[in-house]
Order: sequence, then C-alpha cells, then structure tokens
Amino acid sequence: MSIEVRPASVFDDVATLVGPKNPTAQSCYCLSYRIPSKESQALRGEARAERVRGLCAEDPPPGVIAYLDGEPVGWAAVHPRGDTSFARNRLIPHVDDLDVWSLWCLRVRPGFRKQGITHTLVDGAVAFARERGAPAIEAYPVDNRGAKVDLTMAYVGTRGLFESAGFTKASDTGSVINGFPRVLMRLDLR
Repeated sequence: MSIEVRPASVFDDVATLVGPKNPTAQSCYCLSYRIPSKESQALRGEARAERVRGLCAEDPPPGVIAYLDGEPVGWAAVHPRGDTSFARNRLIPHVDDLDVWSLWCLRVRPGFRKQGITHTLVDGAVAFARERGAPAIEAYPVDNRGAKVDLTMAYVGTRGLFESAGFTKASDTGSVINGFPRVLMRLDLR
C-alpha cells in the first residue's frame, strides 16, 4: 500500500472526495469555512463547483489529497487562517498574532477507512503548510475522550488524532460538535 499526499490542485479529485452526491446541492465541497458564509450559502450546483475549481487553480490550493496507488482516497482542508472564516470566528480563539494555518476538515472515502490514511493526511497537511512557510498550524477537533463520534461530525478529527501527530492543546474553544467540546490544537513549525 503506497499512500502519497499531494496538493489539491486537481478539481476532479477534490470533487470525488468532497463533492455533493446531488449536483444541485448547496453543501460540501468543503467551502463552509473556506469562503465567507454569505457566499457559501448563495452558491449552489455548478456555481459551487466552479468556485472550487477556481480554488484548485490558486496557490496555495484549498488543501491536500491522499492517493492510494494513484487513486484519490482522502481529503484534508488546510489553508492560512487569515483566509478562512476562522479569522473571524468568535468561538475559536486566537492564541497569538502568528499567521497560522488552519486544518479543519478530514475525510476518507468509504472502503478506505481504518487504514491509517487520516494520520497520513494530517502529516501531509503539516508538511504542506511547513513548505509554504507557515510558522504554526492549528486544528479544532473534538475532545471526545475516547467516545464514539458520529461519522457525519467526525470531519473535524479528534484530540487524540492530533496529539498523535505532535499537536498540543493550546486553548479551549466555545464550539461544540455532536455534544463534544472542540479544542484548539497547535503544532509549531518553526
């Protein structure tokens, strides 16, 4: 099994991983934290897809993709926090004034889960941010203390996942997902 993590610059691969099943949907493509809320809510169907296609052509692209033997199997949204809604989120605190990057969404396709791909995605997202000069990277996972997290809400990851990647808790947050508090986890890249 050969897993490679690459920048998410191929739109069709992003669509395979986070595109909605219903092409007219207003959801996903992992835009809710990446673009302003009003814009995200207004975009539907092909307009939503075109917005993501444009993000894939930017530098940096909107995240990273894990490929298993050339097939896209996992997604991680990672980008400078200042270009995301986390820059203005009142529930997720700012620890300091560093121009940190945010890692906020992880997804592995059904049939490929429980193979370590999520861990590889986190490592790949960290490397992606480091290569682009990020001084630190943050994530906002749930602190589930080992309890099961509903699969639809597991996209934020767990505290344990990020601790295993070397992140440490930097702060509590005011955010709760699926009944679990979210914590701000951080990894210094300097």
